[in-house]
Amino acid sequence: MADKKVAIIMSTYNGEPFIRQQLDSILNQTYKNIELVVRDDGSKDKTVEIIKEYQEKYENIKFFQGENLGFVKSFFELLKLTEADYYSYADQDDIWIENKIELAVNSLNKLDEEKPNMAFGNSDYYDENMNFISSGEKNKEYSFLKSLFACVGQGMTMTVNKKTRDMIIEKMPNTCFFHDWWTYILCIGLGNVAYSNVTTVKYRRRKENATSEGQGYIRLLIWRIKNLLFKNGMKDIKQQMFNFKELYYEELSEENKKIIDLFSNKKYNFFVALKKAFYPKRIRKSLVDDLALRIIFILGVL
Repeated sequence: MADKKVAIIMSTYNGEPFIRQQLDSILNQTYKNIELVVRDDGSKDKTVEIIKEYQEKYENIKFFQGENLGFVKSFFELLKLTEADYYSYADQDDIWIENKIELAVNSLNKLDEEKPNMAFGNSDYYDENMNFISSGEKNKEYSFLKSLFACVGQGMTMTVNKKTRDMIIEKMPNTCFFHDWWTYILCIGLGNVAYSNVTTVKYRRRKENATSEGQGYIRLLIWRIKNLLFKNGMKDIKQQMFNFKELYYEELSEENKKIIDLFSNKKYNFFVALKKAFYPKRIRKSLVDDLALRIIFILGVL
C-alpha cells in the first residue's frame, strides 16, 4: 500500500529571522510523501522571498499569498488549498524532530478513518536562539469536557486525517479561539485522539510570557481569577462552545450532549452555576486552575 500523503500547512507572517530552520526541518523529515503548503498572511519582511527561494529548489512546495486574515483564518484557508490523506499544522519558527510526521502517520493509520482523528505529540521549550529552556509536560489528560476549557495539545504537534479537514471546511466556524483548539474539540468530541509523550517539536519561545510560577497557593489562585475575569478569554471560550454546539450538537453522544448543555448556558442561573461549580469530575488538570474556574462559574463569567 502506498504511503499516505501528508500536507504540512504553514501560515507565515514576518517570519524572516527563523523560517529557514523550520523549512529545513520539515523538508528533511524521514517520512517522504509530504507536500508543504504555505500561505503568507501579508508579510512585510523577506519571508516571501525566502519561501520562493525554497520553492525553486523543491518540487513539493505550494505557495500562496493573500491578504492579512490573522493566523486562525489563514490556517483554515490553508485546509482548502490542497488534497491529502493527512494534514499537519506547522508554525514558522519552530524546529521539527526528523521523525515527527512518521510517528503521526503510524498513529493515525491505526484509527478509523471514517471518524475525525488527531494524533499529537509533545514539545520542548527553547529561547529565540534555540537554547534549551525546559521539557514539555508529558502527562497529558484529555476528554471532551476538558477540551471545552483548554487545548491540551499544541497545533504544531498535531496531525489530522482528511475526515477532520473535510468536517472543518464544510462547517467553518464564524469564530473560534484557535484553529488547533477547534480541531481538538472536534476530534475528541466526535472521533479519536492519539497522544504520544515523545517530543516531536522544538518550540521556540520568541518572547517572555507572563508567568505565575513561584507564587504561593493563594496568590496563584488570585492571579488566575484576575486573568480569567479581566481578559476576553472567558468570553471567547464561551462563544467557541456556542459555535461548536450549533454546528455539531446532533452528532455528539448523549453524554457529550449533556456536558455541553450544562456548560454552554447563555443566561446566568444561580442553581446551574452551582451545578457547574460542584461538577464531580475535574475540569482542569491543575488544582489551582480547576478551583479558579469553579469560582468563575459561580460569578457567572462563564
